[in-house]
Amino acid sequence: MEYYRNDFTIFSQNRGISMLLEFRMKNYKSFKDECNFSMQVAPKQKGLDYSILSKRVGKKYHKALSTAVIYGPNASGKTNIIGAMDTFKQIILRGHIRNTEQTDSPNIAANVLELIPNNANQSPQPVTFSMTFIDQDHLFEYSIALDLGRFSQRNYKRRIIEETLNINSTNIFTRSETLEIGDLTAIDSYLLPAYKQNIRGAVALAQNSLHAEELFLCNGFKTMFSTSLISAIMGWVNNHFTVIYKSDTMQLTRIFSNQKKHSVFIEKTLNEAAALFGVNSNVLGYVLDGQNDEAQLCSMFRDGNKQIAIPVELFESHGTIRFINLFPLILRTLAQGGVLVVDELDAALHPSAVMNIITLFHNDELNVHRAQLIFNTHNPIFLNANLFRRDEIKFVERDDNTHTSNHYSLSDFGTSGTTGVRQTDDYLKNYFVERYGAIKDIDLTPIIKDFMARSHKRDEW
Repeated sequence: MEYYRNDFTIFSQNRGISMLLEFRMKNYKSFKDECNFSMQVAPKQKGLDYSILSKRVGKKYHKALSTAVIYGPNASGKTNIIGAMDTFKQIILRGHIRNTEQTDSPNIAANVLELIPNNANQSPQPVTFSMTFIDQDHLFEYSIALDLGRFSQRNYKRRIIEETLNINSTNIFTRSETLEIGDLTAIDSYLLPAYKQNIRGAVALAQNSLHAEELFLCNGFKTMFSTSLISAIMGWVNNHFTVIYKSDTMQLTRIFSNQKKHSVFIEKTLNEAAALFGVNSNVLGYVLDGQNDEAQLCSMFRDGNKQIAIPVELFESHGTIRFINLFPLILRTLAQGGVLVVDELDAALHPSAVMNIITLFHNDELNVHRAQLIFNTHNPIFLNANLFRRDEIKFVERDDNTHTSNHYSLSDFGTSGTTGVRQTDDYLKNYFVERYGAIKDIDLTPIIKDFMARSHKRDEW
């Protein structure tokens, strides 16, 4: 068995600072009304300036938050926000709104799109997605509106109702019933030579080649106007917008170029981090059998002159395995920049470990690429004015009558009056006395009493 000691290969691309400013969606599952998940700095919020990222585009400075945490009771819709981000990402990368046969994703709605529309709608209502982000010194705003039919309506003739791309606040194209090409001088250096030679012909061809189920961004505009620009946008979406939906099911795999039989790759940084979790009686290694491209992560033990490899699932704790799977993503995001969105980041992890991860993104000396972290949680320990700004604390609650979700930030309460939230307030205490909403009083006692009473009567029978 051959051993190779190396470290994570991080292909750092000189993309400059990238930031997510805003994500919007409407009619996605429990969110019937528009949900605006903003990473922009709210007005009149002071303190914890290390959480603020700043980037100049043209003459304007844009400020964004480095982290955001989402709170809410079970079934409120927290995961739906993250699921919507993942769905929008997958639609962009596929370039169409047809279903796919992918079965390994826990976010089924991203592949079976008839599961997206709010199930309370009696008639088809548009599903909308929109994202505003900065990358490569450009401000991108891309949005789509989709007619997917009603919830669970199969064989519906889907169509893209509207599609818009703005760059640096200049409209590049708008698609609705017709296609309108905007001012392309803002992206002149990215345009294909063939387009410049035949502007009218390219526009006419684009207008006549629209497909109802295909994104113009990834198809017509990419091939006829600017391959490099759209490749850059899709590169950001694919590599710098990492969304982990239901992270409890995530299992990171590694592919190594060296495919020698019985090879073991031991990564220094991973083992140093794992040692902090108590993994110090053995080392972790990626084992290759020479037949499969994907390596299996194992706990490596020495037995005399022999090395024994045991799959981590059979030896390490659930929390340790979760951290091992998440750590490379955290490392890559900090090393390259971008956004890491994780559903229940803290599940099976100790709060002190999660707090340390948060502070890494708040550390200006380490987070030099202005990476961002977004996650949801049930742990109230993070409701701390010394850890998060008010605009970084997000809430989701679900109406018991309409069964629809509503999203808002702690900063939306303002700072004055009886409902105002001040930086000196005890956020955790106020949350549990229901000052901020997004919490439910769960009392199972009546249900258990009724069950026990009925069980007692059955025993008498």
